[in-house]
Order: sequence, then structure tokens, then C-alpha cells
Amino acid sequence: MPNLKDLREERGTLVKQARDILDKAEEEKRVVTEEEDKQWSKLIDGSDKLRDTIVMQERQLEAEREAAETALEHQVAAPGGDSERAAEARVLAFRSWLQVGKAVTDEASPEVRALQADIDISGGYMKPPIEFINQLIQDVDNMVFIRQKATIHQLTSSDSLGAPSLDADVEDFTWTTEIASADEDTQMAFGARELSTHPAAKLVKVSKKLLRLSAIPAEDLVRARLAYKKGITEEKAYMTGSGANQPLGLFTASDQGISTGRDVSTDNTTTAPTFDGLINALYSLVSAHQQNAEWIFHRDVVKLLAKIKDGEGQYIWRQSIVDGTPDTLLNRPVNQSEYAPNTLTTGLYVGLIGDLKYYWIADSLDLVIQRLDELYAATHQVGFIAEFEGDGMPVLENAFARVKLG
Repeated sequence: MPNLKDLREERGTLVKQARDILDKAEEEKRVVTEEEDKQWSKLIDGSDKLRDTIVMQERQLEAEREAAETALEHQVAAPGGDSERAAEARVLAFRSWLQVGKAVTDEASPEVRALQADIDISGGYMKPPIEFINQLIQDVDNMVFIRQKATIHQLTSSDSLGAPSLDADVEDFTWTTEIASADEDTQMAFGARELSTHPAAKLVKVSKKLLRLSAIPAEDLVRARLAYKKGITEEKAYMTGSGANQPLGLFTASDQGISTGRDVSTDNTTTAPTFDGLINALYSLVSAHQQNAEWIFHRDVVKLLAKIKDGEGQYIWRQSIVDGTPDTLLNRPVNQSEYAPNTLTTGLYVGLIGDLKYYWIADSLDLVIQRLDELYAATHQVGFIAEFEGDGMPVLENAFARVKLG
């Protein structure tokens, strides 16, 4: 498998070849030919695939590093202790339930008896051990870029977080004297929408033989499939969710999240963003938010951005050449999402820039899994339906600006 350095060099070669096509047409004072356009698109598509591979490898290395650190902490904190044995017993019981539908283990601990008591025999329900839930959330964190940058709150029940949307931030401090009383803030204001976890469910199917015989533990197989499905569900919602019994998306205009007052369309055309339009979006943010701001675009839009030059004839999109760092646009990181808008039509959104820590996510740890034995028996599979609860929303609209076509 090529290392990250080789992948970056290969990607750099493709990007240079694509730019050479555009530069040649510009030097000859003509538009690109149909054949050149096809060749350019093929090179950019190859570059995108390599970028995705690089990101996946970086996240995998980071996950392995964190897992190694966690394992070391376990060994140091409680080598062979009662809590460690109890955790192992819970995992063994859950694994056997995934494999054969019964929580069987050699450990007769109270924790395992409690786990068995959580089973609904008629419905095949079980609440997974907290170890499984935490690893599932970590897997999703590694897959969904917004979760890596947002502010995440974990709830132990489906109650509201009790933190409504922040419509206006606190005023600056007031210079005073030692004996004077402090001025009361009058600027901070809250909106009506609170973070409340909403239920969602996903179904995954796993071969019975794979569950019984695989060298990979059953819980890892199921968790990997659930993480993939959960990640897709959440990223879609974080981008375009309506906010009604689901997260409120960044690209959804709402007075409870980011209103239309944060849309920037000046200088953009009806079919594409422009250099001046992107500048307008970036500088619609105050300097404090600019410093932490990141772009979000669909890959189709990134293809357009890769062709834009500034007034000095320099491309404003920059390919990353350092491990762990993203591509940049106007010196700010670029994130790509398959679920960001990509319809290039007048009046529609095509991108966003903002400080993503002001997107808040609420995770509920009340995860329940149902095992379906009979429904997929004809295909020798077992179905698992996972029901989880969560929410998300932008809490400070001034930290964001949406790029809109003119």
C-alpha cells in the first residue's frame, strides 16, 4: 500500500497536469477544447479519489493511535481489576447475543446479569454495553468531518440539552475599578430552538456464517456497518436537515439557526461562484471567526473553484502537501461533503464558510439494538436495527456565511 508521501506526490502530479491544461488554453488566448475539458475532469476526479484515500488513511492512523493510548491507559489504570473483568464480561455477553441471540458468558457477574435483564425476549432487543456505544461514536467521529470540528455534548437520556440557540453573543468586558460594580450584559440573547435528541433508526444485515466464524469479533462487524449507516444519516442532517424532529442543517435557512441574513451572493454569477463572491463571503465574518473558519463544498463545486484565479493570475485553491492538513481556498481549509448542495442554479446555495465549533451536536447514549432472526433467514442473514437519538444545530449565525449564486 502506498504511503501518504507517495499518495500526496501522485495527487500533486495530477493537479499540476490539470492546471497545465488550463494554463495552456489561457496562454493561447482560447477556451479549452472539449477533449481538454474531458481530460481535465478525469485528472481532477483522480485527484479527488486520492484526496479521499489520504484522508481515510490519516483518520485510520489517528484512530489506531487513540486506540493504542486507550489500551495503555487501561493496563496502567486497572490491570486485571474487577472493573476490567466486568467490562470484558459485558462485551462477551453482547458478542454472544449478536452471534446466536443469547447473552452467554462464563462470567457470572452482576453486570452480566443486568445486561441479560435488558433483553426483550419477544422483540429481541438489547441495550449494548457502554464500551460498544463509545466505540461506535468514535467510529462515526472518524467518518464525519463535522463531528471532528463541532462542539459535542453527550446526554445520558433523551432530555433536552437546555442550551437554546445563541442569537447574540455576550458584550465585551467593561473596564472598571476595584470597587465599582460590573455592568450587566444586555446583548446576549437566545433563540427558541433547543437541542433535544430525536430518534432515528438504521438496519444492517450480516451473514450468519460471518458472525459465527469470522476472526473479527461480531461486535466489530456490526459496529462498523452501523457506524457507516449512522455517519451518512448524520452528515446529511448536519448539512440540510430541516430541524423538525431532526438536526437543523447548515444549509437550511432558519431564524432558529442561520437565517437568510447570512447569505452572500454579491458578485457571484447565476451559475457559479466567483473570486470576488468568495472574498465577500469570507470577509462577511468578523476577524475572530475568520481565523477559525473553514469552507464546505460539494466536490462538483470544488472542480469549479480549482479553475478560479485571483487578480495576480494565481489559483486561489491550494492542494495540501503536508500530512494531516486539508486543501485550502483563500488560505482557509476546505471540507468536501457529498451532501452539500451542488445544483448550480440562480438563488441556490453552493457553499459555506464558518467556525464549525459553533455547530453543536447532542448525542444520546440510549442506543438500543434489535436482532431480527426470521426476517432474513432465507438468505442466511441476521438483521440488526439500531435506534439512536441525537440532534444538532448552528448556535451562532454570525459565525457562518453561506455562498449563494446571484
